[in-house]
Amino acid sequence: MVGGWIGNKAFSLVHRKNLVYNTCWEDPRLDHEALQLTPDDNVLVITSAGCNALDYAIQSPSHVYAVDMNPLQNALLELKLACIRSLSFDDFFQIFGRGYHSEWRRIYQDAIRPQLSDRDRDVWDRRTGFFDGNGRRKSFYFRGTSGLFAWMINGYLNRPPGLREAVKEILQADSVERQQEIYDDRNVSALLWRKPIRWAMRRDTTLAMLGVPRSQRNQIDRCYPGGIGRFIQDRIEAVFREIPLKDNYFWRVYLTGEYTPECCPEYLKQDNFQKLKVGLVDRVTSHTDTVAGFLSKHQGRISKFVLLDHMDWLYDRHPDLLAAEWQSIINRATPRSKVLWRSAALEVNFVDSLKIQMGGKQASVGDLLHYDTKLASELHSRDRVNTYGSFYIANLIGTAA
Repeated sequence: MVGGWIGNKAFSLVHRKNLVYNTCWEDPRLDHEALQLTPDDNVLVITSAGCNALDYAIQSPSHVYAVDMNPLQNALLELKLACIRSLSFDDFFQIFGRGYHSEWRRIYQDAIRPQLSDRDRDVWDRRTGFFDGNGRRKSFYFRGTSGLFAWMINGYLNRPPGLREAVKEILQADSVERQQEIYDDRNVSALLWRKPIRWAMRRDTTLAMLGVPRSQRNQIDRCYPGGIGRFIQDRIEAVFREIPLKDNYFWRVYLTGEYTPECCPEYLKQDNFQKLKVGLVDRVTSHTDTVAGFLSKHQGRISKFVLLDHMDWLYDRHPDLLAAEWQSIINRATPRSKVLWRSAALEVNFVDSLKIQMGGKQASVGDLLHYDTKLASELHSRDRVNTYGSFYIANLIGTAA
């Protein structure tokens, strides 16, 4: 009980007034195959760092509603939208590809700041150092709480002799076989997984910096042999040895602090940047609210819901709020809506039993969902991030409409 209280307290303190995510940690390549977006689709997605909201917009859906309770996450998306509208691609890539711009303060004042709301101006006026390239954490991708952890890991990689060089070689490898060869020949496992890093990975404070609440830790500790520490070690070793890193921009940016033109999110590619700039950017809006709060005020219908892993945060402490969220989803869904979510757990067992109202009668959420388990399993096996225990694709077979 004491450990749970401390873990929840650490998570609350970290998330209350901080930018947690400086990049999205969900692979949109999987989402595109699962969602099959069309021009008629309205998409709701948890904002996080806004990367995937922009990625979806490139596919030209009718609208993308990015919803997040943390106003700083939405402020980051709004900053990206303002930069797309006002900057050249080269400047944009320098800022969000390389993670800094030597002329940031001038560009921000002259071109970007005038396009921001008063609320978002206040956020970025106080964080101009995030992008100017000064200080010990030069890159934006070493900012925020998850970025601070990435910066600390980068410092750690420089300590064991040969570890940094081995990681660089693995990132440059042109095949999984070559990655495995380098990882094994350079003894990366022994160099990386020393006592300090294993100890840190089991601490609730560390996990809070990465956006992992106590409830997610509990799920993994219950279902994974060796608990959270072993889970993290196995997942990272799989990334180095079993998943192609040539286009794995998720791990590249955390291991180096920057993307490359060949290995970056879709919104950082020039052709896609131009598509966003000439109009698609206007199809993305941010909303600081809960999912249920946003949907209760939204007048239209949503056909695609991307819930990331946030249900893991709610189910054990606030099951009533989770049930209310699903009620709002059912109320605003179209007859053929689709819902995607991820979980730290190897298997989620808390969604189907949630109770909602349908046609004046009580129903279970599971009675309204048709899971595409085959596609979800196949896509999950190709996840470049490789940090989630499971992935779900559910078609709604009934709505309150």
